[in-house]
Amino acid sequence: MNCEVIENGIVVRGVTALNLRETLDCGQSFRWKENGDSSFTGVAYNRLVTVSLRDNDLYIYGASEKDFINIWNKYFDLDLDYKAIAQDIGKIHPVLKEASEYAPGIRILQQEPWEALCTFIISQNNNIKRIKGIVERLCRVFGEKIEGTDYYTFPTAEKLSQCQIEDLAPLRAGFRNKYIIDGARKVAKGEVDLEMCRTLDYEEARQELCKIKGVGIKVADCTLLFGLHRIEAFPVDVWMKRALEKLFPNMTPKDFGEYAGIAQQYIFHYSRMHPEIFE
Repeated sequence: MNCEVIENGIVVRGVTALNLRETLDCGQSFRWKENGDSSFTGVAYNRLVTVSLRDNDLYIYGASEKDFINIWNKYFDLDLDYKAIAQDIGKIHPVLKEASEYAPGIRILQQEPWEALCTFIISQNNNIKRIKGIVERLCRVFGEKIEGTDYYTFPTAEKLSQCQIEDLAPLRAGFRNKYIIDGARKVAKGEVDLEMCRTLDYEEARQELCKIKGVGIKVADCTLLFGLHRIEAFPVDVWMKRALEKLFPNMTPKDFGEYAGIAQQYIFHYSRMHPEIFE
């Protein structure tokens, strides 16, 4: 997609199948805050921006044309035809068709891989509000302040690899601290190669990530889906396990096809918004 330079940012015309709230506040990323005018402010790839959607025009304030080409076009996955994918996914199962039509504006964010890995380590046995708090403290304590703002970059694996477990006490992340440190050290030393996970056989990529203490299949799948754009990934947490048992009996993640990760997001959101299904 092309963008136009405007005052204080850029605008991308003709964006379809994107809902900012459904995409930015659904548990994929934990660094976006909704403003009173339905815009969102957040930091990704060390850039602070505010994004707003008006009709089919996506405004990204604080971004340059160069940043759009190098970061935001990919981050919001704007080159993938989600409308066509949703139609194909809907053919798999009637409930999946309903779920895809319920929230057609969900897109898979392409986040920085280390940030995705680290935040999903933090997400274990946690809720979104608390995860956001821990991540914010992590950035304030170990990230770099973005000049002229009260926002911070996400700390690198190299920076965190130099820490001891007790250094993370201000995060109030509990048992997760030791997993964050182990992950940072293995990524910083190259013992776990995140970029290699983009192209490895899927099971091999999972096992590469599972070298890190505390990283199991669910965290590995989330990292692959949200940090490495392996959209065949289908993370299964408590919500998804219940949804599969109740709505898709006798189906496995592989039954959702090459866009299983997108299907997973439709199901996850639909299930969260319809708790009465599980009563």
